[in-house]
Amino acid sequence: MARTESSIVVAAPAADVMAVIADFEHYPQWATGMQEAEVVADGPAGRARDVRFVLAAAPISDEFTLRYDWDGDRGVSWSLHGDASMLTAMDGAYLLRPVDDGTEVTYQLRVDVKVPLLGMLKRKAEKVIVDTALKGLKKRVEGIAGASDG
Repeated sequence: MARTESSIVVAAPAADVMAVIADFEHYPQWATGMQEAEVVADGPAGRARDVRFVLAAAPISDEFTLRYDWDGDRGVSWSLHGDASMLTAMDGAYLLRPVDDGTEVTYQLRVDVKVPLLGMLKRKAEKVIVDTALKGLKKRVEGIAGASDG
């Protein structure tokens, strides 16, 4: 099944990037379209296992729960857990790799919906979600890092 993938370099160590990724409570502040994010079950190492989201990012508006699988500060993957009104699948991952000027973050995403959407429209929606998430993540991490430097 096809998925959308994109990368960005964040000027911060992987641990700082992963700390922001794991801080679901603050997603509505930086993740475009994310109205609510609530941890409903904790997993190992104090990170969330299940998180309930309310998303309003055209053409997808839904309430759903994602189940997370963490790989230290190297990556995290997730998949749809339980029922959603519009989504039938939301599988993704953040993969982190140290580079000279910080951390390269790769975001992979595959979304499927109950309403038939042209493949082209679905890929476009995934690309918008991926690109805005990466830009928001970079801005959030670098903003926090900048604030702690001063």
